[in-house]
Amino acid sequence: MRRNKRQATVSLLQIFRRDLSDFYQAYYSYIKGRLFAVFFRFDKFKKIGSWFLYRQRGKFAQPLAHFWLTVFIFLGVYLSPKLEKALADSESWYPNSYLATPVGAFGEKDLYAFQTNVTQERGDIIEYVIKEGETLSAIAQKFNVSIDTISWANNIKSAKDIKAGQRLKIPPITGVVHAVKRGETVYSIAKKYQIDPQGIIDYPFNVFANDETFALSVGQQLIVPNGIMSQPSAPAATQYYAQAAPIQVGISGSGGFSWPTSGRLTQGFSWYHQAIDIASKDAPNIIASDGGQVETVIYSNYGYGNHCIINHGNGYKTLYAHMSNIYVSAGSNVAKGSVIGKMGSTGRSTGTHLHFEIIKDGVKLSPLSILQ
Repeated sequence: MRRNKRQATVSLLQIFRRDLSDFYQAYYSYIKGRLFAVFFRFDKFKKIGSWFLYRQRGKFAQPLAHFWLTVFIFLGVYLSPKLEKALADSESWYPNSYLATPVGAFGEKDLYAFQTNVTQERGDIIEYVIKEGETLSAIAQKFNVSIDTISWANNIKSAKDIKAGQRLKIPPITGVVHAVKRGETVYSIAKKYQIDPQGIIDYPFNVFANDETFALSVGQQLIVPNGIMSQPSAPAATQYYAQAAPIQVGISGSGGFSWPTSGRLTQGFSWYHQAIDIASKDAPNIIASDGGQVETVIYSNYGYGNHCIINHGNGYKTLYAHMSNIYVSAGSNVAKGSVIGKMGSTGRSTGTHLHFEIIKDGVKLSPLSILQ
């Protein structure tokens, strides 16, 4: 009896499997047939469309081109703000194509923590309406520029030439506003206004057609910081000359800073250039302004170029930029007056010079008030 029941159960399972297999085969044949019919219709319509386009060849070329051009323009207008924001969020001020040898926990974020936020300063030329009783001297003092700067920008020959209600152009800093003419370069303009070309390059609101060659566009306005329109009749101001000090013994900071190299002071300390520039065509050696430990050595084709930072252990740090050669390595101790490198023109530079900074607790100080 049990054997008969087992045989009956096996027979039912075999029948179920056979029926299930037949069902799937039928379903597969049905789906295959439907898909074949759909593709057949698609191919038929495609052939009709191809025949129509072939007969009308050239007729729709211009409309199609205009259609896709419109699509690309729309996508560009719609996506460009998003792409610009994404790129701005992902890029840092300083390029990544450099080799650095930092010491300890001192990193890139700390290195550039004391960069000036130039967006807080005015970079454009504004108009000012003279009020009753105002003098040219008072206006110059109000905007922290020289009297000559306002006079040159407005072609004023005498302070008596101004009157209430008159509109004046006020440059952002002391110097000259120059409209670039054909054939002019940063170097020729700097020579014309008796300044070092590095001063024009370092002014953050000056733009260039090519940031590597500092090419200019005809007609663009260029701010020439501390430029002089014509040779003054008064005797020229005394120039600063840097003279390297002899080597002294010791590796700890003394708090007294000597001149880091020999040469001519070509640019002083300002809100946008918180350092001094010392230039010399002879490319002399650069010495440690005070004793300490070399904190960072960086080789770069951008910004500061090849430069190093010395930590003097008393809250002070000094930065030496644009060097052609660096003779020390990160982590090494240096005595005051010991040679650390050679003057050069690497990075954002127009000529052989040293860009020198003194930093106290993250704040850049004017070296001219500290150097001995």
